[in-house]
Amino acid sequence: MKTKLVIFGITGDLSRRKLLPALAEIVKSGEFEELSVIGVSRRDVNVQELVEHATNSTVLTDLTEIFKMDLARAQDYILLKQYLDLQDDEQALIYLSVPPSAAADIVDFLGAAGLNTPHVKLLFEKPFGFDLASAEDFISRTGEYFEEGQIYRIDHYMAKEVAAEVIKLRSKADSNEHAWGNESVASVDIIASESIGIEDRATFYEETGALRDFIQGHLMQLLSLVLMDLNGPFTIIDIASRRFKALEALNVANPSEATRAQYEGYQEEVSNPGSQTETFASLQLTSDDARWLGVPLRLTTGKNLDQKRSAIIVRYHDGTEDVFEEGKIAAIDKKLPDAYERVLVEAIRGRKYIFTTSPEILRSWKIVAPVQKGWGMDNSPLQLYTPGASADEILGK
Repeated sequence: MKTKLVIFGITGDLSRRKLLPALAEIVKSGEFEELSVIGVSRRDVNVQELVEHATNSTVLTDLTEIFKMDLARAQDYILLKQYLDLQDDEQALIYLSVPPSAAADIVDFLGAAGLNTPHVKLLFEKPFGFDLASAEDFISRTGEYFEEGQIYRIDHYMAKEVAAEVIKLRSKADSNEHAWGNESVASVDIIASESIGIEDRATFYEETGALRDFIQGHLMQLLSLVLMDLNGPFTIIDIASRRFKALEALNVANPSEATRAQYEGYQEEVSNPGSQTETFASLQLTSDDARWLGVPLRLTTGKNLDQKRSAIIVRYHDGTEDVFEEGKIAAIDKKLPDAYERVLVEAIRGRKYIFTTSPEILRSWKIVAPVQKGWGMDNSPLQLYTPGASADEILGK
């Protein structure tokens, strides 16, 4: 089937750094010969300059076109539908590389214009809301015009090496990881640390913070891969439903088991003295699943720490541990090693197991809601840490 990939926000940072380079590699692979790219923009764009600067190649130049439109004008979406002119043997992937507030409005316009036929798929970037209420509203709005099967919510951590390795090992019935539980596992730590600060993302970070930026989405999804029950008949398409059952069994977060902190100098960076936005967050969770009763489950993330690291650490009662760490795992798919390549390829194929479902999103927000509420009511000064500190130092270990 021919694929027309429509990118809203094609001139943006994500498109230039991730999407276009990933598309160039996909085209080079030769796997999808009938692939074209339509970039949506408010202004004129030099296609050759855009794609060649982003990809350091010419492979996308002849495959990319620009459709100029006003995103707030309903008539322009009708013109976009006419421009795409989808045939029975074609599909459109509409990638919304735009802020969540803009994405919801675009979805309304697309639906009203009739760009919601079964051969149209929507790809969303996180965040999927900023709390439970906003997530419920966003999911409700997208559901007015699009079926859940048409919606691909991207958490690129689910396409990374760590997630793929855990899925690979847990899928093997004869592996130790397949039967993880409290009989063998003493604790689980999932960490995503960065050695850089917020750089040029001050506005975004002030509105978001570490809890919402990483823990509610990325780390909760990785945790669900560790906790999901794989007993009984199992195929790759069952993963999303089993992730959700694992999240359902998690108890909501206890604010007394949560830690937040902020690196020294952050308030000056964002020009907001007294900012209460956390750049470090850690939650300890528990599960009511009989297999995981009594096992501490910790999710930790932070900026300006001692190292860049994405890892799942499973410690056993016998004192040993398994570490699944990004960049330290043998290549699983040498042809498509990049997370965004995997995201795009799986969406083209219509395989949804690495994408986040609406029930998972809502459950994750419910889990962190008590901490969000507690931190929102607490105006006491945040714990500060020196840039380059370790997570253990901040947690007092």
